[in-house]
Amino acid sequence: MAESFTRHRQAWKGEEVAKLRALAAKGKGLKEIAKALNRSEESTKDRAKEDGIGIAKLR
Repeated sequence: MAESFTRHRQAWKGEEVAKLRALAAKGKGLKEIAKALNRSEESTKDRAKEDGIGIAKLR
């Protein structure tokens, strides 16, 4: 059964992007970052690419 995300299709807030940057800088993986942000892995990956943020398992 697929996980349910309460943030489905909601815009990213500045503090979420900052947290994404911080977690990626610490070397966290995509799955862990997505879970911490309560976002899907796909959404997290897309946002990281959009902002030029390198995630450990995407490099």
